Formats: sequence, structure tokens, C-alpha cells
Amino acid sequence: MNAIWTVIVGFCVGLVARAVMPGKDAAGVVVTTALGIGGAVVGALLGRIIGILEPASFGGLAMSVLGAVALLAAYRRFSSPMSAQKQ
Repeated sequence: MNAIWTVIVGFCVGLVARAVMPGKDAAGVVVTTALGIGGAVVGALLGRIIGILEPASFGGLAMSVLGAVALLAAYRRFSSPMSAQKQ
């Protein structure tokens, strides 16, 4: 049951990140969910490292979205057609 909640929350965080950072990309449901889950992991780790997050705190949601936005920016940077032409 915990894995199901992880996927649901990850998808929601991914949707919020895509709403915060609109733009054209071909990311589907799987990529959106992966960005959300990855963003939650990155945000939680950074929040705990800098000392602003306690485990299971509400601020983790904000850090999750920030982490997902950072991952979305990296995804767009490295998956754009322009980056493929530069190589």
C-alpha cells in the first residue's frame, strides 16, 4: 500500500511541477510520475541536509515540488531536440 501512495503522491507532485514550470514537452504519465517521485527524494534529502525539514513534515511537500521542478528543468534541458543536434 505504501508503494501505491508513493506513486499517487509522486504523480501529483509531478503535475504541480509541470504547472509551475509550463512549457512544451512530450512527458507522459510515467515521466511525470518519475519526476514527482525523484523530486520528492531530492527535495527531502536537500531539506534534511540543510536542516529545514523534519521527517514527515508538511514542508516536505514544498521541497518535493522544488526538487521536481529542478528535475523537470534538467529533463527539458537534456531531452530537447536542440541538445541532440549539438552532439
